[in-house]
Amino acid sequence: MLEGKKNRVGIGFVTGRKGFQKILKTNVYNWRESGVTDRNNVDLCLFVAYDLKYSDTKRTDYTNIREDVRELIDETCFIGNTLMKAEIASMIDEGVIDENEANILFRKGYAGKRNSVLYMAMKSKIDYLLFLDDDEYPMAVSEADSTIIWEGQQVLTTHLKYIVDSDITNGHHCGYISPIPYIEFNEVLNEDDFRLFIEAISNDIIKWDTVRSAMKNGGVTYANHDVLGNLEAEEVEETNRCKFISGANLCINLTKPERVSAFYNPPEARGEDTFLSTCLSDKKVMRVPCYAFHDGFSVYRHIMDGVLPVDLKRIEADSEKIITRFYRACIGWIRYKPLLIYITQREQYESKIAEMRSKLEKTLPNVCSHFNKPEFMNILKELDKYERNVKKHYNQYVRTQESWAKITKYLSSKK
Repeated sequence: MLEGKKNRVGIGFVTGRKGFQKILKTNVYNWRESGVTDRNNVDLCLFVAYDLKYSDTKRTDYTNIREDVRELIDETCFIGNTLMKAEIASMIDEGVIDENEANILFRKGYAGKRNSVLYMAMKSKIDYLLFLDDDEYPMAVSEADSTIIWEGQQVLTTHLKYIVDSDITNGHHCGYISPIPYIEFNEVLNEDDFRLFIEAISNDIIKWDTVRSAMKNGGVTYANHDVLGNLEAEEVEETNRCKFISGANLCINLTKPERVSAFYNPPEARGEDTFLSTCLSDKKVMRVPCYAFHDGFSVYRHIMDGVLPVDLKRIEADSEKIITRFYRACIGWIRYKPLLIYITQREQYESKIAEMRSKLEKTLPNVCSHFNKPEFMNILKELDKYERNVKKHYNQYVRTQESWAKITKYLSSKK
């Protein structure tokens, strides 16, 4: 738990959605309800890395915070391209990093945006940094007999309870976590083929049993009653050189900068949280008992107005929007999987890639037919492309941490 001294707590968002102000208001009111905004030993500092191109927004969509919300926050920092270009130029001028290193660390994409939040938080002498997502709400939904139960979650205070004695704390997620829609299997695409397809593109944390269970629930992952009733955190065990964490509901202890790692993902891929997971072998990572409801399809934003559904809709592959979202997720997964295997299972790398390719060759024609989307065949092309470049991406991954170490040393030396 936080000591009596003044603690600087950062809240980090990487966002590009027009609804950011609404999600911010919900979280800030949640902090007020939990009492954290009234604590004299806590300064709450907001860091927002925004992308104007993601959904055609303007800067004021993020910066124009309503007064009743702003007065509950001690400091704000809005991180756009102009600010980061100036920060990068300054570091290059001082010989901290060179231009190539900056281009890897702070390039476009989620990893670069998260690194910009990390950098600005460390420059601002933040002690603990909590990453939240702009499509997650501080609530948990669970099943009970023939109905569902909603419970508010004190995400921030739960992390602050455990982060002092940890390097990283990570909460749980419920709701529409997976982009995989509900699928009625048939003669075109049977369950065995779809299982092979998911196994080919997913990582160790996306297990078929978990996917199948969520699909049976219409795409919904419900909160675990054992977690909801538990007051203790559990240490995350290492699996295949990874201590798996998610990129949000994630708190990082910045009081020991030398123990902080940067985010990385291959160009135009995702997986920045997964690659951070591969850097945590010697870190204390705790899974803490709080949930965030993930509204992955943006269909329940009225929850933030106090309207709680009595049931959750099944997400079916019956629209171009949902199918395209699933397709893009598959592309994102396949782009980062070769590097993940290269890092974690290098001795088996060639055989693992061959196994992936074989499963995809067998199942992709049926996947294309089922979704009536021939573009799914691009998954094989992307596998070939990112497999060819895996050593280049691995060198970038290594250089990311080396460059970050230079930055943390530089920031630590500044008074």
